[in-house]
Amino acid sequence: MASVDSFAETLKNIRTEKGFSQQQLASKLFVDRSSVAKWENGSRFPDAIIISRIAKVLDVDVSLLLESASVDAEAMNVIVVDDENILLAGAVQVITEVLPEASVTGFTNAAEAMDFFRNNRISLAFLDIELGKVNGLTLCNELLEINPLATVIFFTSYPDYALKAWDTRASGFLVKPLTVESVSEQLEKLRFL
Repeated sequence: MASVDSFAETLKNIRTEKGFSQQQLASKLFVDRSSVAKWENGSRFPDAIIISRIAKVLDVDVSLLLESASVDAEAMNVIVVDDENILLAGAVQVITEVLPEASVTGFTNAAEAMDFFRNNRISLAFLDIELGKVNGLTLCNELLEINPLATVIFFTSYPDYALKAWDTRASGFLVKPLTVESVSEQLEKLRFL
């Protein structure tokens, strides 16, 4: 099983081989030098989007970094929130197929999703916009207050919500039903933000 230590060691070795200081890498990633130091000492772990940025800056295949980190189920926690059971089950199945190494957990209740988010390190959240009494747009803002580095992708049956979705700090938008192709394409686009 890969560990955070394995990722930390891999990152440090590649950074050193490429001739970057921690400060130089941090500047190119638009993060603080202490973030790079924490990734390299194993006390913190970047999310999948940041790992992709690191790969681009260091000019290495992203799989080299992801392989050193992805086998650990806790390395990538994903939540899916939809108040319709059938659509939630389908979305969880699609996302699990696209991200087989991730731990994907579905919720029909926004409050339960919030509790889970508070108590777990979540890298990626797929949120329906219409969640019964709760608005997914509001839920997005609450989740990102807890973890500003999490990536949120909205999915909805109502494409007219797209403009409102961009008023949040979400990173993506999909129209239901989710497909392996649409989720894969969306994740590819997120890697190069």
